[in-house]
Amino acid sequence: MTDTKHYLEIIDRFGDCRVALYGDLVLDRFILGTPKRISREAPVIILRHEDQRDVPGGGANALANLAALGVEVAAIAAVGDDEPGKALLAGLNQRGIDTGRIVTVPGYRTPTKVRILGGGRSSLKHQVARYDIEDTLPDSGQWQATLGDHLLQELKSAGAIAISDYGYGCVQKTALEALNGNGPPPWRCLDSRYRIGSFTGIDGATPNLGELEAHCGRRLQTDADVAAGAEELRRELGARFLLATRGNHGMTLVEADHEPLHIPVFGTDEVADVTGAGDTVLAVLTAALAAGADPSCSARLANIAAGLVVMKLGTATVSAAELRTAVESA
Repeated sequence: MTDTKHYLEIIDRFGDCRVALYGDLVLDRFILGTPKRISREAPVIILRHEDQRDVPGGGANALANLAALGVEVAAIAAVGDDEPGKALLAGLNQRGIDTGRIVTVPGYRTPTKVRILGGGRSSLKHQVARYDIEDTLPDSGQWQATLGDHLLQELKSAGAIAISDYGYGCVQKTALEALNGNGPPPWRCLDSRYRIGSFTGIDGATPNLGELEAHCGRRLQTDADVAAGAEELRRELGARFLLATRGNHGMTLVEADHEPLHIPVFGTDEVADVTGAGDTVLAVLTAALAAGADPSCSARLANIAAGLVVMKLGTATVSAAELRTAVESA
């Protein structure tokens, strides 16, 4: 780190920032049990139910990470009128997240990823099965206009907008295009799983290596390959920067009129769980930009946060205190 004091100052300013997250919310549900016996009906283990834990996932995980950093955060999103939707809203409210701009869409099933974990009472639980409840938002309806209005209103107070597109239909190109020409826009950072090349008018994007390769239509094996692919996508998007996350190879940042920056992985390359690491990257990157950091500083902080969160099990967050300690030791 070239200037530890500057990075710490950015972290200290998180509490003065407001970030709006526009995107798909997911409920991560963990069902824990202890092995009971082998079923007589099929060659499967019967688990005795112990507990159920509901954690914000997808864009909601990015929200939880922003809240853990001390950022004032608002969600511009939709949930269904179902039990998972109510559980997700309750979890966000418990974290002090403004849910007033989340709309409830009748008939929509809140995306829910249910993981069943088994193990001894005093031992580590391992995932034995998973099922997903998935739905897409209707192509039309009042929910679209309402979220578009909320997005425009957030231009007045948010220092940055994080866009989390998991493919469930919340993120609309027309809503993002409407932001152009409505005063000085805040930073707009995109994380899109399936449509990374479909948006324009954003400032930055955070594809992982697989998403970048899929967009470019070729393998990107060397630093130079990744930088070239990232620059191609940056130009297509008309973005100011693009941050490609590369797992245990760290990250590559490309900016207009700058040399590519290859950031080595922070900490060990032996990870415990990569679940939600991309959400953490989006959250810390956007928070740092809102706090006045440039893309290079923001990317380095996001890289440190990613190195911390992959050492935690399950869908996890990184706090401002953890990030500060890591920066001081880097």
